[in-house]
Amino acid sequence: TYKSAWFMAHRIRYAMTQEPLSSKLQGIVEVDETYVGGKLRTGPQNLWGENRPAPRLSGIANKAPVVALVQRDGDVRSFHVANVTGANLKPILKEMVSKDAHVITDESPLYKGTKKDFAAHSSVNHSAKEYSRHENGITITTNTVEGYFSILKRGVYGVYHHWSKEHLHRYLAEFDFRYNSRKLTDRDRSVLALKGVEGKRLMYRDSCGKSRSAGE
Repeated sequence: TYKSAWFMAHRIRYAMTQEPLSSKLQGIVEVDETYVGGKLRTGPQNLWGENRPAPRLSGIANKAPVVALVQRDGDVRSFHVANVTGANLKPILKEMVSKDAHVITDESPLYKGTKKDFAAHSSVNHSAKEYSRHENGITITTNTVEGYFSILKRGVYGVYHHWSKEHLHRYLAEFDFRYNSRKLTDRDRSVLALKGVEGKRLMYRDSCGKSRSAGE
């Protein structure tokens, strides 16, 4: 049945969930945020009443925010956050990224003050149509993390079509696993996924568990 297949798929994704980092992301770490979800659908004007205008909703009102941290030539860690604020993002950076790392972000004020927590912090100014520059032998860009988001969203649109916020953390675990095992053969990747089953059990009644956050 669809119900059985759905539950089995989530159990496989649970097996793919990676353990907390034994060591933090190091070197050059790109950080960015995106929103996952379909187009906002609104009904006809008259559904809101003849004399009452339809409320103006933000284009991301129905989308789920996701933040990702990618170590260049290394691993990714992505998280569903309740809101994209500096207060929500900074604890994730401190937990996941080494103090010796060079953090690269866009020009968003969300990352203001990041430099004091890490060895270096650089940003690209997307609003000025700057997407890459070379500085002291380092390419300052967020193209790597944006490439991960591109893979993630193709999974939504091309394969699954819809992810609910309740289960978003499991889909993120799947795509993190895929990305982090990208250099392995299909056989080795399968073995790695099977090893992740040990010590884990997902009950159907628990399959709608809380969203994954840093440290889970």
